[in-house]
Amino acid sequence: MSDQDRPEQPHESDEPTAMPPAPPVPPTPSALFADSMAGAARRAGFGAATEGEPISGHALLKAMGGIRGLVEAVLPGLVFLVTYSLTIDPSTDVTSDPIGTLLPSLVAPLVIGVIFVVLRAVTRQTTTPALGGLVGTAISVALALFSGKPSDFFLVGLWTNAGYGAALLISVLVRWPLIGVAVGFLMGDGVAWRLDASKRRVLTILTLCWTGLFLGRLAVQLPLYLADNVELLASMKLLMGIPLYAPLLVVSWLMVRSVYRTAETSDAV
Repeated sequence: MSDQDRPEQPHESDEPTAMPPAPPVPPTPSALFADSMAGAARRAGFGAATEGEPISGHALLKAMGGIRGLVEAVLPGLVFLVTYSLTIDPSTDVTSDPIGTLLPSLVAPLVIGVIFVVLRAVTRQTTTPALGGLVGTAISVALALFSGKPSDFFLVGLWTNAGYGAALLISVLVRWPLIGVAVGFLMGDGVAWRLDASKRRVLTILTLCWTGLFLGRLAVQLPLYLADNVELLASMKLLMGIPLYAPLLVVSWLMVRSVYRTAETSDAV
């Protein structure tokens, strides 16, 4: 058989066969923990501590979610206070007809929460903050309607302050202050700050300051809740919210930047 009569054999390609892409490596539990702690620090407003811009009103407003974030945080409670004061007669026995009596003051903040979600959806912004606020408001409304006590509208806030305050205090007692853990991962320091006496001291003090904020709120608001003093309780919740949170956040930025700047200067020398 001549060469021309032989069937053609398939030729192997000179180019190497492309390997399939390697499957993505799942993050380790330690990496997930680090990301969650850094994310928690950013959500709490500490993200500005890693940025180079100077401390200013604009930076503070941005850390708290901007004008919209402030309005979403303050307006539901304010609307409840105003509506309750206008619709509830102090001599009225609320427990006799909680739905008929409390419905206007409880529905009003719920409607505000729905409006916030719709506005974010229409403007194509993330709805997560507004949805979180709406769920919290809905739970508060349900608690108040179920018990017939208007002061139960503030139970979620009391639980939150107690939980955060206890967690932060315990973290200090076990020598792992949570503000330090969160800020350490946010700053790319991991847990190495525990080996630096200055960082450890500053971050422990900050954790105690935030512990004082949450437990201070609880110490003032819990007696008002037990006394069923709804108007004063609502007023104190507003006054001890942003007006206390914002200055403490600024102090926290200054302390974190100072101790990390000092550490960088020492390393450079």
